[in-house]
Amino acid sequence: MSDLSAKERPDDHGVLYALKEGSKRAFYRWLVRDWRTLFPRRPSRTRLFRLFAAHADWTNRFRAATTTVGVVDSYGIELIHPVRHGRARQPIGKKGLSNHRWIVGGKLCMIVNQWGGIVDWDWNTANVHDSVFHPLIRRFQQRMILLSDLGFHAKAGNPANLKGCPRRTWGERMVIETVFSMLTRMGRFKQQTHRAWPYFAAHLSFAMAAFNLLAQWHGVQPDENGFVPLSIAEFGL
Repeated sequence: MSDLSAKERPDDHGVLYALKEGSKRAFYRWLVRDWRTLFPRRPSRTRLFRLFAAHADWTNRFRAATTTVGVVDSYGIELIHPVRHGRARQPIGKKGLSNHRWIVGGKLCMIVNQWGGIVDWDWNTANVHDSVFHPLIRRFQQRMILLSDLGFHAKAGNPANLKGCPRRTWGERMVIETVFSMLTRMGRFKQQTHRAWPYFAAHLSFAMAAFNLLAQWHGVQPDENGFVPLSIAEFGL
């Protein structure tokens, strides 16, 4: 059993935070104003966000099941505008390319199953090559064949379960682009303002949990062609 009281359990608050746009202070004001009856014993604002960082591993329970074939790709997340790069004394973001444009921030690597459920994820700074995520891919070496673009290819040591796909091949990979598009519209996920990596990582974890929870809210229901439509629009805050 956790030693946290019911007042301080952060998992339900974290899912709301991943969905809600705005700053930390704005989120907490909204929580107090509109959700007072649902969370009558909430922790203080600073305590709540420390709990997010300390207990982000609780989101592991929301990971989707593996399938024989999945998709892996990376997604850039901006922390500051590139023009401001170098002004801060201790910046956490690094400058790198994302979708053919410069960003300063981090990079999320995500594995999804054939239905679009998020199976696992990892993160790093935006300036790293995608091959840095090979250890994440190897975790599923006996369970999943992972399709990717050629950005994950390394000169040597590619995981045995990684299949690099040239452009305009293996259209099944587009399911992860749908997931990225939905995340972009969820709580300003593409632009964040964190100034310490533990809080950045916690935000990613709660966002992954929120997506899996809401995308499968009505169950996984394939149509007659085996396609599973993904939508979380009805849960927008």
